[in-house]
Amino acid sequence: MSLQGAFRALADPTRRDILVLLANRDMTVSEVCNRFEITRTAVKKHLTILEEGGLVTAWPQGRERINRLSPEPLQAVSDWVEYFSQFWDGRLDALQDAIRNETEQEKTDE
Repeated sequence: MSLQGAFRALADPTRRDILVLLANRDMTVSEVCNRFEITRTAVKKHLTILEEGGLVTAWPQGRERINRLSPEPLQAVSDWVEYFSQFWDGRLDALQDAIRNETEQEKTDE
């Protein structure tokens, strides 16, 4: 599964909410539908995009389809995002140093 497919799947807030539901347990399409105020067709479309992104696997069970979270592609997303944390970490460290220096300066001024 591609990183691009995973990002496409994660781009929509409803799909992210569906992933949170599936993180707790496998669910049928009907069970997912019951959690949202959108049509069954819309839920199935979201599940299809999640499946195409590799984040959900589904299989038939009787007249229903069971959906399960497949978290492996999330690791690739996490790795990609983690690369950029170096930019935030450096800025947060600089902010922390500035606050510390200001606090020390205030103490010496008293």
